[in-house]
Amino acid sequence: MGQNDPGRPNIFPLLRYEDAPAALQWLATAFGFEQQLVIRGPGGRIEHAEMRLGPGYIMLGSVERGRRDGIGMKSVKQLGGASQGICVFIRDIDAHYQRAKAAGAEIVRAPTDEDHGARAYIARDLEGNVWSFGNYMPGGPPADAPR
Repeated sequence: MGQNDPGRPNIFPLLRYEDAPAALQWLATAFGFEQQLVIRGPGGRIEHAEMRLGPGYIMLGSVERGRRDGIGMKSVKQLGGASQGICVFIRDIDAHYQRAKAAGAEIVRAPTDEDHGARAYIARDLEGNVWSFGNYMPGGPPADAPR
């Protein structure tokens, strides 16, 4: 079964943006992502980009204006709303929340202590994608919780 390296992520969300160059900058400023790879195409569009936050990665690119991309993906703006969200593990939720809020993230839910012991907040990015940041790691209790 296992060609997966248990020390490395193996799921990489893929997002499409109307203005992917602006999204690259905004995701870095608001959420702390670091650009790892950017492949530009004609007219400044982003063909493919990879960004990292801790050990996690996302991939993103520009939408095809006036037509579907090669795999049929649309941006949140084209859809008229989000159809999924991305959950991200962050140790210091309150500091991360302040950073996102200062950068203009739409705060959907302020930091909240949840029934299962985690602390989390939810925000939308500059084009409306839903991001949940919390100190809960799937497969176990919050990283800061006593064991």
